[in-house]
Amino acid sequence: MMRMILAPLMVLLMAAAPLKPAPVPAGPPAPPIIIAHRGASAERPEHTLAAYERAIEQGADFIEPDLVPTKDHQLVARHENEISGTTDVANHPEFAARKTTKTIDGETMTGWFTEDFTLAELKTLRAKERLPQLRPANAEFDGQFEIPTLAEIIALAKSASARTGRTIGIYPETKHPTYFRAIGLPLEPVLLRELAAAGWTTRDAPVFIQSFEVDNLKALKAQTGVRLIQLMGATGKSADGYDYATLSSAEGLKTVATYAAGIGPERVMIIPRGPDGRLAQPTSLVRDAHAVGLEVHPWTFRPENYFLPEGLKSGPDPRAAGDVDSEIRTYLATGIDGLFSDSTAAAVKALAQPHR
Repeated sequence: MMRMILAPLMVLLMAAAPLKPAPVPAGPPAPPIIIAHRGASAERPEHTLAAYERAIEQGADFIEPDLVPTKDHQLVARHENEISGTTDVANHPEFAARKTTKTIDGETMTGWFTEDFTLAELKTLRAKERLPQLRPANAEFDGQFEIPTLAEIIALAKSASARTGRTIGIYPETKHPTYFRAIGLPLEPVLLRELAAAGWTTRDAPVFIQSFEVDNLKALKAQTGVRLIQLMGATGKSADGYDYATLSSAEGLKTVATYAAGIGPERVMIIPRGPDGRLAQPTSLVRDAHAVGLEVHPWTFRPENYFLPEGLKSGPDPRAAGDVDSEIRTYLATGIDGLFSDSTAAAVKALAQPHR
């Protein structure tokens, strides 16, 4: 009897229930983004406005500054806060006494450090090529360019966007955030202030903030709407104690997805190299990341033979350009959502060719 009563009732309820809208077919996936790693650093000294301008000319979607603070708490773009390898500071006798030894994230180094200079003092220095043995042509630009500030890089991206009609974003890395917080020069408040001044505070802003550390990204999640990227190395731990192998596991990625929009893994984590030095079979990292909604932007593709896998080198000269286009296309076939490249031109060329 109960079954006889319920059956007509269920029919009435189903008829009264609103119909679910038909699912909207998903559009084609967005093309992978090209991140100019420190600018067009295969052609100009890295982290200079000239390198960023060159990358934009060649078609970069994002320009990437590594951010370190000055003594007066401004943010500038340098690969490291130790600047003897990227500036002419050693040639300035007025700064000779600033040479010192420090331990940064467990590594002891001797040189000159941005946190010991005001911005005005750093502006008296000139950039030089960090890898002159591999990039002698870049060394011809030594002494021509200043150290740029974050504000200058944002202004460049905005002016280039207006000029080209393309949206040029920035992809800043917070370098050594635990160390700088400990010495009273935290990166994040200044970075967020500069982004807010640019009107970049939401997820749709042309910004990704990246870090090899974890805790500063978790803290940033509560302070900004811009997208965050968890960087990962193939081995080791972050300076704040997180194991990268654990973070990049299927379970670890679920945690990363609670605070980040994507991951920036070392590229061998996606396609390792075999015993012969050639590219081996891809891992499951891209698939695992996508399963929890994370984008994947591997680093770093470089054109010189020195950095390329066997089979893609053009010969024995480590400085000569090899077949980085093929390497990039092989990675694109795994479904990555973007890539860091020292050569924007090579990345643009690879994207224009079939890779799936």
